[in-house]
This record gives sequence, structure tokens and C-alpha cells, in this order.
Amino acid sequence: MAQVEATTERIVAADAEKVFDALADYTGTRAKLLPEHFSEYEVREGGDGEGTLVHWKLQATSKRVRDCLLEVAEPTDGELVEKDRNSSMVTTWRVTPAGEGKSRVVVTTTWQGAGGIGGFFERTFAPKGLGRIYDAVLDKLAAEVAK
Repeated sequence: MAQVEATTERIVAADAEKVFDALADYTGTRAKLLPEHFSEYEVREGGDGEGTLVHWKLQATSKRVRDCLLEVAEPTDGELVEKDRNSSMVTTWRVTPAGEGKSRVVVTTTWQGAGGIGGFFERTFAPKGLGRIYDAVLDKLAAEVAK
């Protein structure tokens, strides 16, 4: 099994603190940012950053649906880490200043992929598909913090 990684990033026209606060707001803003690939969104504990426990189903392809139960941590300033209790998947959001009134948001998801030929296809195609999903989240984030 090899580690699979998908990364995407965006410059957002809002300061880093505002962007981070929007991402960490699981009871309010975060649900608004999710495209149609996410369903059954539910905050089970907390709701604001560190200590949040959130559930959703992620439909990455027409046949592949992940049931995710994510524990949220904030290991450093500007960083949210979502660890899935149901798999090896970990998503890290990093928000850093990128000039006056702008910030850079980088989202990276890693997981232990399958072996064999299935693993080859997963490593080849899954990062692109997940990147498109997170591009849609970042589009919605940029629009939300611009309000």
C-alpha cells in the first residue's frame, strides 16, 4: 500500500484570520462551502475548530462513497487537521498571509491507497478527482469570505 496525496491551493481575497475562521466554523460556514459531493453533514461535537467531531459522506466517484467521521485539531496557527476515524484519510488546511488583504489556502489530503492494479488506478486518478472537489470548496470559500 502506498500513500496517496491530493493537494490544491488558492489565493483568496481576504485576510488569513477571516479565511481560517470561516474554515474552522463547522456549525455555520463550513456546511455552505461543500459541493454536491458531500452529503449527510452533521456536527457531532464542538463546532469551532479544535475538538470538533464532524460527519459527512464524500462521493468521490459514482461508485465510491466514503463515510467520514472527522476529528479536528489545530496543531499550529493557521492549520486545521481533519483525521477520519473510519480510514487512514487526513486532510490538512493551511491558511497563510499572501500580501495585503489576501491569503493562501492549501488543502492536502493523504491516505493509504490500495495495492496492485487497483492501487495504481487510485494513485493515478483519485488525486485529480479529489483536487476538483476541493477546488469547488475553495471557490465557495473565496465567494463566502468576499461578502
